[in-house]
Amino acid sequence: MAAVGRAVFTRFVLQAAVIGRRWSCTARPCSQVGFRVKAQVLGGAINLGRGLILTLMTFLGYEAYRKIPGSLIIHANQEVEEIIDQADYLYGTGEVAKLYHLLIEHKNSTNGELLWRLARASRDMAQLESMSKEKKKQLTYEALEFAEKALEKNELSFAAHKWYAICISDVGDYEGIKAKIANAYVIKEHFQKAIELNPKDATSIHLMGLWCFTFAEMPWVQQKIAAMFFTTPPSSTYEEALQYFNKAEEADPNFYSKNLLMMGKTYMKLKNEKLALLWLTKARDYPARNEEDRFKKKLLNY
Repeated sequence: MAAVGRAVFTRFVLQAAVIGRRWSCTARPCSQVGFRVKAQVLGGAINLGRGLILTLMTFLGYEAYRKIPGSLIIHANQEVEEIIDQADYLYGTGEVAKLYHLLIEHKNSTNGELLWRLARASRDMAQLESMSKEKKKQLTYEALEFAEKALEKNELSFAAHKWYAICISDVGDYEGIKAKIANAYVIKEHFQKAIELNPKDATSIHLMGLWCFTFAEMPWVQQKIAAMFFTTPPSSTYEEALQYFNKAEEADPNFYSKNLLMMGKTYMKLKNEKLALLWLTKARDYPARNEEDRFKKKLLNY
C-alpha cells in the first residue's frame, strides 16, 4: 500500500475504533421493516384475524361467538391492519415517539404482530439520548416484556425471535457480567431461529455476525470470569463473524451502515488492510438516513 493510502487507512482504523466503542450489538437495526416487507405485514394481518377469532371463541364460547355479527369481526380485523400499517409507516420515517404512543395504546393486545412492534418501539424510545437513566431502564424492561408476549403468541415469527434476542441483550446491561454472559446463549439461539425462519432477513444475519464479533474480541478478563461460571463459555472467531456480515450484505446489499462498518472492522482484525479500507470507505460514504448514520459519518469524516 502506498504511503498516502496507508495514512488514510490508519486514520480509518482510529476512527472505526472510536465508533466501535460507542455502538453496541443492539444498535438500532433500522432497515428490516418498511415498505419492502409489505408481504410480512399482510401476512401478519391474516394471522391477526385468526387470533382475534380464537380469542373471542375462548372468551365467549362457541355458541355465543356464532351470534356475533360477521361485520363486527371484519371491522376489528381491518382496524388492527390499519394500526400495523401506520406503525410500519412511522417506523420507516423514523417517528420514534409517535410510533410508541400509537402502539402503547394497544399494550394489552393478544396479537403477536402488534406486540413485537411494540417491543421494538419501546426499545427505540429507550435508545433516545433525551431519555433519563430511569426512564431508559423502564423502557428497556418494558420492551423485553412485550417481546416475550409476542413470542408466546407466535413462535413462528422471525421478528418476534429477533426482537426478543435484542431486548434480552439490552437488559443484560443492567444485570451484571454473569447474567450477560448467560444470556448470550439465549440471544444466539433466537437470532439463529430468526434466520432459520427468514433466511432473507439481513438484520438478523447482521446481528448474528455482531454476536460472533463480540465474543471473538472478548477481553481476557471477561474470558476468565466466564470460565469461572460456565464449563463452555460462549466463543467465536472473526472469520465466523465475517461470514455473517457477508451473508447479510448478500441478502440485502447496502441495507445498513453498521454492517459496512463491521465488515471494515473485521477485515482490520484479520489484517486485511486493503479490504478494510474498502468497507470503511463505503461506511463513510453511506447516506445519513438517521441519527446513527449521522453520528458515524461525522466521526469517519473527522
